[in-house]
Amino acid sequence: MILPFLDNSEIKFLQGNEACVKAALAVGCRFFAGYPITPSTEIAEGMAKELPKVNGTFIQMEDEIASLGAVIGASICGVKSLTATSGPGFSLKQEHIGYAVIAEIPCVIVNVMRGGPSTGLPTLPAQGDVMQARWGTHGDHPAIVLSPSSVREYYDLTIKAFNLSEKFRTPVILLPDEVIAHTREKVEIPKETRIINRQLPAPDANKAKHQPYAVNSADGVPVIPNFGEGFRFNITGLVHDATGFPAATPEITEKLLLRIHKKIAAGDNEIKGIEINLARNSDIVVLSYGSSFRSGAQAASETGVGTVKLTTLFPFPDKEIKELAKKVKTIIVVEMNLGQLVREVERAVAGQSPHGGLVKVYGINISNGLLIHPEIIVRKIKECQKT
Repeated sequence: MILPFLDNSEIKFLQGNEACVKAALAVGCRFFAGYPITPSTEIAEGMAKELPKVNGTFIQMEDEIASLGAVIGASICGVKSLTATSGPGFSLKQEHIGYAVIAEIPCVIVNVMRGGPSTGLPTLPAQGDVMQARWGTHGDHPAIVLSPSSVREYYDLTIKAFNLSEKFRTPVILLPDEVIAHTREKVEIPKETRIINRQLPAPDANKAKHQPYAVNSADGVPVIPNFGEGFRFNITGLVHDATGFPAATPEITEKLLLRIHKKIAAGDNEIKGIEINLARNSDIVVLSYGSSFRSGAQAASETGVGTVKLTTLFPFPDKEIKELAKKVKTIIVVEMNLGQLVREVERAVAGQSPHGGLVKVYGINISNGLLIHPEIIVRKIKECQKT
């Protein structure tokens, strides 16, 4: 479905968090629950101001746990819902993220990364929540994690996050860092917005006999009705059968867990976001995401090497990175942390030997509250060019 943007403007000068608000409204978000926390607060402020104008609902909850609980409740009733947080607040949301995964409830969680652990550096950037976004909630679970490197990408990925959440009935985590959240850039707003809405039972469905978690389609996504529309069914965080009621036999457990993984794997082509630009005369690439990619791209431009930008961190693009390893000798991974996504790169290229030896993977990892300066990356590239 295509809907026009909420106003007629095409060019905006926006802060990253403002772009998130505009995109959420454009894609049909009509509920926000949150608790103010730096550096995500502008999202709550923007939604508080704008949602009433479109008959939406904003509520400030008592804490981050209750915020995601309210978002889950609104989504169960059929309303596209959003929450935003940072650092300690993201930690508090983890149990509810797992609940949304197993109960297959669409929702979008924005975590604007700042320095940690604990209160850490509330107003300074970091990228230390990458592995928490993938593995923060317990148990075997899939995760969709997106990360923008510009204000325009923040806008686009907010829309993508809602669309993926609705299509696959799963929480989606949007992972900007503080730099992108507070950067202001000229943004050309698309005149039309592609909108995906969750699939619902047919109007003539038997409301008494409908099984919300019975999956008949090839995509593995259940057709779950909205609460309040006459269907009687159960939603639980326990392992459950097709009716939604708890059932913990080995067969049912394995079937459920495999299905919620396979439905994400089946959407790989739609979910993944990776841009590879190889240099004609170089077998070195700089791989990064978020604001670190901006520094990496500058350094690559100065030294004549290639770049890899990830806008989808998870599911990790193993296939693309394996193919990349057949074409280059060195991958430099740039992150504002002490080494997180670099391990995924190392895992993906393990065993690749395109030039008679293993691909070399180097991490440039700084976690001091400062954006990585391009000159640091340039120095590492020049070292690699000499070997």
